[in-house]
Formats: sequence, structure tokens, C-alpha cells
Amino acid sequence: MAHPTIVAVGEQCMALRGTTVDNTFGDDTDVYRVGDKMFALVNVGGGDTVTLKVVPEEGEALRQKYESVTPGYYMNKRHWVTVDVTGDLPADELAELIVESRRLVFASLTKAKRVEIEG
Repeated sequence: MAHPTIVAVGEQCMALRGTTVDNTFGDDTDVYRVGDKMFALVNVGGGDTVTLKVVPEEGEALRQKYESVTPGYYMNKRHWVTVDVTGDLPADELAELIVESRRLVFASLTKAKRVEIEG
């Protein structure tokens, strides 16, 4: 399976229910949120990276296994990873990481906010 483009990563993020996008950190970074909380930071300024929330043990395992997975850039290094989408992480695993990042963040929202998003 071919590596996804950074545009495809953004499209996958937007396809998840309740997702919004903004440029809180500048034009080079698309910030994808569920509720009012970030779940993905996509470098659209030429870096081909996405930063995602992970379970700490999963993040550590991914960093050990794949060169393209590093501690989250400018984020809590235990809870976030940055992935070079052109690297050695398989596209299907990246897709799963995006869904899991959104799930982790969604679970941290208030019950009222989760109900509002899920309809």
C-alpha cells in the first residue's frame, strides 16, 4: 500500500465524526479537533508529518519499531507521537493511529459534549 499524502491524512481526520480544523499554531499546521480538544496536528508546510495522541505504552512500542515515529514534536512526549507519513510506518497502521487518537481525545470529553457530537 502506498504512503498517504499529507492531504490524505487531513481528509481522513476530517472524515471522523465531529471533527473541526483550525490553524491555531499558524498556517503551516492544521489542527484537527473533536469537541474543543486536539487529536491531530498535520504539518502542511512541507514536513509530511502528523502528530497524534497515543497510549504511552503504544507510543513507546511504535518508536522502538519504526524510524518514522518519534516523540511528539512540541507535545507531551509520553502521550503524543509524530509520524513522518513518507516513512516506514505502514499506511494501514497510520490510519488506525488517527482513529485511535480521536478515540482517546473523544473519551476525555464531558459526557454532555460526547452526546452532542455523537447525536
